[in-house]
Amino acid sequence: MATTGFWPVKNSLKDVINYTENPEKTSLDKALNYIENSSKTDRQFYVTAINCPTKKAYEYMMETKKRFGKLGGNVAYHGYQSFTHGEVTPDEAHKIGLETAKRMWGDKYEIVVTTHLNTENIHNHIIINSVSFKTGKKFQNHISDHYKFREISDAVCLEYGKSVLQNSRFYKNKDYWIHKKGKLSHRDILRQDIDKAIANTTTWRSFEAYLRSMGYRYARGENYKHLSIIADGWKCPIRLNSLGEKYTPEKINERLIDNWDIIFVPQIPKRYTPLLTIEYKLRKTQNLSGLQLTFSILIMLLKLITNNQDIESSKVKPLSPTLRKEVLHLDKLIKEYNFINKNNINSLEQLNNFIERKSNEIVTLQDKRYKIRNKIRRATTNKEQLKTECKQISAQIRPLRKELETAKSINKRYEHILNLLNTEQKLEEKTQNRIKSL
Repeated sequence: MATTGFWPVKNSLKDVINYTENPEKTSLDKALNYIENSSKTDRQFYVTAINCPTKKAYEYMMETKKRFGKLGGNVAYHGYQSFTHGEVTPDEAHKIGLETAKRMWGDKYEIVVTTHLNTENIHNHIIINSVSFKTGKKFQNHISDHYKFREISDAVCLEYGKSVLQNSRFYKNKDYWIHKKGKLSHRDILRQDIDKAIANTTTWRSFEAYLRSMGYRYARGENYKHLSIIADGWKCPIRLNSLGEKYTPEKINERLIDNWDIIFVPQIPKRYTPLLTIEYKLRKTQNLSGLQLTFSILIMLLKLITNNQDIESSKVKPLSPTLRKEVLHLDKLIKEYNFINKNNINSLEQLNNFIERKSNEIVTLQDKRYKIRNKIRRATTNKEQLKTECKQISAQIRPLRKELETAKSINKRYEHILNLLNTEQKLEEKTQNRIKSL
């Protein structure tokens, strides 16, 4: 069984080839050097090039780029193919890697394949030139290519009598990276909301009403083969049957029928405290306005999601799924809110002035430090004193940079917050109008 993946390498081609020698560097020569590192490849016995000489892979790849005038952008792609511990010998792993690379890229691109033996799991590294020696076109790196790479790898593994992951989705999709960062994707939130809607309803009609009250609507309804749901702020709708076996229309209907044994009246969630009321209270009780008011409103709404004890009623829930997702940033929002309060910043103009002022302070200190460093190069005495002055200036710059970074983050986030609150306001108005019409 082999897991696979690949990613683009930027900067210089030579750096990329050398990458495998130092995983912290991401350019072509370094990538090639890394994958050809003898300590990882058993004295380079398992290093093979395709469509170019093994010893001159970098030169041939660079010549291809120069010939077609494509030296910029992604300089190469770095792939891997990792096998289950004990399932393959080094020789088998290398043959599988070569065959996989040939079928995937061998008709158009120069490739270097190496087999590394430095971990418990024998694995192949594959460096692919981003420019085709045959057509001069650059590899486009579509998501379908990652699926194709996995499918070819599985097919070759089966031909060599090795196992494959059965019925598994491509694991390095967008949600994989979101989960790796400890965040929730749109799909995760939608699953949670569907589960909640099912737990509180007994019929498909009440289930739909519950989802609508939570900010969802059909992008494709019953007239289509695949039901799709979307929410404001989402770029694309999500098919129900793509969420998993529990979330197909048939399974949802079965789960609703199971609720018939439990006698209860479906409870459709409502907003008991309108946004305008929250805003009015914050203006009146805390005398807030501008940036401070906007951040405070969002923080209050996010605290409602966490059932924070400071909030009077946990029944007051934000409606927008996109806004509910922001709860992951609550701690950072609170820090930014405290920052603008501490620095008496309450408008974009004041924020931009703060950014300009801090930037100028940093530049002034950097110039001063630069002059001192020039003195150190020429000095024959007092070098230690000059070095101490440099360190003191660096110590002054560090907190200024942190303040500048925070201010820029607030500036970038502000428009996003306004859009979130605007979406929430519109959903609230729709919900209130729907309730009045019942």
